[in-house]
Amino acid sequence: MSTSALAKECAPTRPLVDLSGEDGWIPFDAPSLVGESLIFVSGDPDGNRFRTRYYRDSEKHLHARIWFGPETGGPPGHAHGGAVAAVMDECLGLAAWAAGYAIVVGNLNVSFRNMLPLEKVVTVESRVVSAEGRKVMVHGRIFCGETTYAEAECLCITIPQKK
Repeated sequence: MSTSALAKECAPTRPLVDLSGEDGWIPFDAPSLVGESLIFVSGDPDGNRFRTRYYRDSEKHLHARIWFGPETGGPPGHAHGGAVAAVMDECLGLAAWAAGYAIVVGNLNVSFRNMLPLEKVVTVESRVVSAEGRKVMVHGRIFCGETTYAEAECLCITIPQKK
């Protein structure tokens, strides 16, 4: 057997994952907005960690479909809390950017509601709920159907404009 055939035979399988959005959601090119800083969660669209696709709705709220692969494992068969928190950090921060605020995350509070099974596609919804001075508050949740896996609130701080 040739080396390339052996490598192909031994390569890990990468399951097909449907990350399509809901009716009325418009695909959103998040990296074009904030650059390569999205590489930790969104950086490998075919990998075994996260697979992510972003959308906006008619009210310009940010939504995402995210698959938590086997490399996000924590408790047996479930996503690690740090993986869930990383998704919330990216999605809630990105919601502020998508609403027109250039920010950094100042504080992120995640409430874990249910253990999130591995290799499951979930929805993240996030939206800016207030903005005052340099403070932007964003809320979001990770869910599938009637089950909420995590909820979060994020205090974002706008980045002063360079002159």
